[in-house]
Amino acid sequence: MSQRGLEALLRPKSIAVIGASNKTQRTGYLMMRNLLSGGFSGPVLPVTPSWKAVCGVLAWPDIDSLPFTPDLAVICTHARRNLELLEALGRKGCKACIVLSSPPEQHTELLACATRWQIRLLGPNSLGLLAPWQGLNASFSPVPIHKGRLAFVSQSAAVSNTILDWAQQRQLGFAWFIALGDSVDIHVDELLDFLARDSKTSAILLHLEHLSDARRFVSAARSASRNKPILVIKSGRGPRAQALLKSQPGLDAAWDAAIQRAGLLRVQDTHELFSAVETLSYMRPLRGERLMIVSNGAAPAALALDELESRNGKLAQLDEETLSRLSAVLPAGETPGNPLDLRDDATAERYLQVLEILLDTRLVDALMVIHAPSASAPGTESARQIIELVARHPRGKHVTLLTNWCGEFSSQEARRLFSDAGIPTYRTPEGTVTSFMHMVEYRRNQKQLRETPALPASLTADTREAHSLIRQALQDGATTLDTHEVQPIMRAYGLATLPTWIASDSVEAVHIAGQIGYPVALKLRSPDIPHKSEVQGVMLYLRTPAEVQQAADAILERVRQTWPQARVHGLLVQSMANRAGAQELRVVVEQDPVFGPLIMLGEGGVAWRPDEQAAVALPPLNMNLARYLVIQAIKRQKIRGRSALRALDIDGLSRLLVQVSNLVVDCPQIQRLDIHPLLASGSEFTLLDVTLQLAEFQGDTDSRLAIRPYPQQLEERVEMKNGERCLFRPILPEDEPLLQRFIALVTKEDLYYRYFSEINEFTHDDLANMTQIDYDREMAFVAVRHQGDSAEILGVTRAISDPDNIDAEFAVLIRSDLKGLGLGRRLLEKLIGYTRDHGLQQLNGITMPGNQGMIALARKLGFKLKTDLEDGIVNLTLSLSDPDG
Repeated sequence: MSQRGLEALLRPKSIAVIGASNKTQRTGYLMMRNLLSGGFSGPVLPVTPSWKAVCGVLAWPDIDSLPFTPDLAVICTHARRNLELLEALGRKGCKACIVLSSPPEQHTELLACATRWQIRLLGPNSLGLLAPWQGLNASFSPVPIHKGRLAFVSQSAAVSNTILDWAQQRQLGFAWFIALGDSVDIHVDELLDFLARDSKTSAILLHLEHLSDARRFVSAARSASRNKPILVIKSGRGPRAQALLKSQPGLDAAWDAAIQRAGLLRVQDTHELFSAVETLSYMRPLRGERLMIVSNGAAPAALALDELESRNGKLAQLDEETLSRLSAVLPAGETPGNPLDLRDDATAERYLQVLEILLDTRLVDALMVIHAPSASAPGTESARQIIELVARHPRGKHVTLLTNWCGEFSSQEARRLFSDAGIPTYRTPEGTVTSFMHMVEYRRNQKQLRETPALPASLTADTREAHSLIRQALQDGATTLDTHEVQPIMRAYGLATLPTWIASDSVEAVHIAGQIGYPVALKLRSPDIPHKSEVQGVMLYLRTPAEVQQAADAILERVRQTWPQARVHGLLVQSMANRAGAQELRVVVEQDPVFGPLIMLGEGGVAWRPDEQAAVALPPLNMNLARYLVIQAIKRQKIRGRSALRALDIDGLSRLLVQVSNLVVDCPQIQRLDIHPLLASGSEFTLLDVTLQLAEFQGDTDSRLAIRPYPQQLEERVEMKNGERCLFRPILPEDEPLLQRFIALVTKEDLYYRYFSEINEFTHDDLANMTQIDYDREMAFVAVRHQGDSAEILGVTRAISDPDNIDAEFAVLIRSDLKGLGLGRRLLEKLIGYTRDHGLQQLNGITMPGNQGMIALARKLGFKLKTDLEDGIVNLTLSLSDPDG
């Protein structure tokens, strides 16, 4: 199944309606009527033995009798005929089909049939497809839609109809409206790849209930969100709602983590969705988070302020000069501030004077203008004058304007004017702030997507030792390891557990306590009792031999009485950690059925409800991502930012989370890891209790992760012609400064050969796109020379595959002062080997006729060359499926 096959579905030249009807209540009639009234310019072919013509169009009795093969077919008959009709369409050569209804038990057979005939299948149980720019309405929706720049993809016909109805009333337009239905073949990730390249689409809205492949979704979403804003609403947050939707059970916070990591924005409910569609339709990039609220009344401004503070928003702080200018135009006795109350007698002129001053200052990133119905400042006229002011003011395009014209009857025309002018407008102060915070959160997620990550200095991991210890534990049949057993595994990743000893009885416990020094803690060891608190299995601050003996005997006696069948593996004896002024945190790794391993951060405590008590992130983490997780946990009050005595060391905690992430990424046998509690005291972090659950793992270790980690196995030491050694490795996000220095040492001529244009400077976003690659879709190898503690990039080669993983575009660039060392050939050979192993069929590139070095190298490596004199380029093509290529 290919991305190319989507063209027949989404840009068909001809359409057959199977089961077309003249009976007005039938789906086949609605489909014909919509196709004909939508303005589709290609042939529409009704197929039915019951009518000579449908809606005035000549009908054909069956699929075999069609005069030519349609690009797209829509099956509108009873579901029991789906398979025979799909077979007939396959024999006819049709490449795309919309199935409107089908029982779940038929889905497997439908997919098998579609795969056999290479037919792309939308649905089943799909509302259909609308593409207004093509005049295409292949749906049974009763509501037509206008042309617009927003693409909507939904897994629910009911939600689709609701959005269509709402959009019609608001006269909101769409570029695409695609109802996926049950998604047996076409999935949301494929549509994201298509829409990311579509010139008519400027923003994408997704309504999701489930995912077939989290890895593909996150990969496609990360790629698409670098170019276009994408909003997501996810139905089914709790387990009961997930069961109702028959979607995979899982942690809702995992969806938040994935959506944030991909640079998308999540909205929580249908009300927010409508608001977000409004915002998305007119959204300009937000330059910052400082909001200025202006209102003709204190009460609506207070509602806005409460909402902003509840969402951790940021008010703009005005300087003395701006405050002084505002005082001059406000009524006597009114002190300017933020929010700014213009009073209920404010005229349109007062609005304009104030807004002019606020547009002049660079201390405001977004302006929220509230207008309550007023005789002093008529709503429609005030809106018209504000629109004119923003259009003529030199900073009108630099400040995000959000308008809230309250009321209904008197403000309708004003809101229409704002919409026509491309200015977002809302009915309530709270809704306006919600939309502003959508913009803020989207900006933060995009910033996170593009920030230059950092790895902690001197981070070490003995992966071989950890693998050996885990393999031994599994061979011994140990699937749950406690603190004592897990100590060496943690140590291999630089994680410090509190030293622990095992005692078989109270006598041995007293002896160990005497050796390590008082006070001590005693803890029960039993694989059958998950919560030690159920038998008071943890005793702390034992200060004498008598206390230790008494506590040990009491624990073992309680187990005998309440859990007589439980296996007891003795008692853990630990020194008491210094808890004075320390903070008890909890770090848990769990497997989510949709997104794989999750890293969760919260506070200590017996109960653990991750949806309520933890901030969640997807591995792999670097220092920036780990820091985001910690800040998020503090902002959402999952952990306190400060303890009574010592401030939380955010960098130290971030480093620990990176170490946990590396452990989980490297060791696929880890099913669950619970560090509880993690004692944080300033820059000291001690793992007091650790539980590790293990299971055998077969297959590709990366496949369980929603985001493919750095492929360390592709690193290779290479000797250059001058005898020096360098490292060939995949590019890292942290390479941005190295890449910048590398480009500075490439001549303008070589850069021109590589990029086909004069390049004066690469921006941070340019460099981020080059270094923060998705290893599932793109590969770049760098040659790195290390000298002492410093490193430098000597050359780069890159391949970007198409979404179907068939063709890849490649390029290679060597530092201009290092040519002749064989780097270009060795890097390109490595790239050819990688793309061939990755299943690609062809490598394509272009260069200029003057780039004789590249042309000679391509010839040596078996590329076919074709010179295009008209465009002044040489096309380079290498077949990867040909072993002699």
